Amino acid sequence: MNRIGISIKPNDARACALLCELHRWLVERDCTVFVDQKLETCIGCATGCDRLPVAEMPDKVELMIVLGGDGTLLHAARDFIGSETPILGINLGRLGFLTDTPVGHMFDVVEQILAGNLKTTRHFSLHAEVWRGSEKLMSSRAMNDVVLERRGGMIGFEMCVNERFVFRMRGDGLILATPAGSTAYALSAGGPIVHPAVDAISVVPVCPHTLSNRPVVIPADEQIELHLVESSSQGAALNLDGIEMLRLEQNDRIVVRKNGYISLVYLPDRHHYYEVLRTKLKWAGQVETR
Repeated sequence: MNRIGISIKPNDARACALLCELHRWLVERDCTVFVDQKLETCIGCATGCDRLPVAEMPDKVELMIVLGGDGTLLHAARDFIGSETPILGINLGRLGFLTDTPVGHMFDVVEQILAGNLKTTRHFSLHAEVWRGSEKLMSSRAMNDVVLERRGGMIGFEMCVNERFVFRMRGDGLILATPAGSTAYALSAGGPIVHPAVDAISVVPVCPHTLSNRPVVIPADEQIELHLVESSSQGAALNLDGIEMLRLEQNDRIVVRKNGYISLVYLPDRHHYYEVLRTKLKWAGQVETR
């Protein structure tokens, strides 16, 4: 690998300094470096690098490095859906489930990856469409989750899977999460942690106005449709990976289905999914010596 793309958390002095340091380090190893075109304030020290929109990088780079937290990685990863280009996340945030490489190990990890010592975990994404009658208002993708959420008072909606009615609910909303997204908003709302190897979507109600609505995990290949049947005067909204995409009105429909994959890179001797869970979630207990 010698064509490397880099994107960082915007307006972050620490990330900017690390970008310049990483760029010089890569150039010394005869790599061609492409830096996110939006980071104009960070590339003065990265003399000689090529500026390129992240959307064009999947066809140009062999490795994408993201410096920041999970939100930064999610933003960059949207353009890599369906690409085989691996993404390495360097954690400058807090938990960092997706960006699980500590910044202190950045150069050691990148050096091993450049030498070919890497594996990837493939995460599927979700594709969401919004329909108002026969008009398609929006079509977009998410790596973590698709969220129907209230903007004012409680909302009411129906959910169907493969055109079969599942339930009708009143509450604050609903989260449809991939396994990668199961440790994000869905986990905070009481959803299950789903291993990346499990091909499934978590359906997690947000503050349902009944004790009977509970999270459920369904096969990822099934199509989900949400029908907004009740909303307040403020309406509702569709949120993809933490970004509000569209204001919704009563009777709007959201259709969600499985989409292309994203490849996250890790080192075989540094990454263990259950160890990541224990460390990030601070699970108590340890192995007993017998």
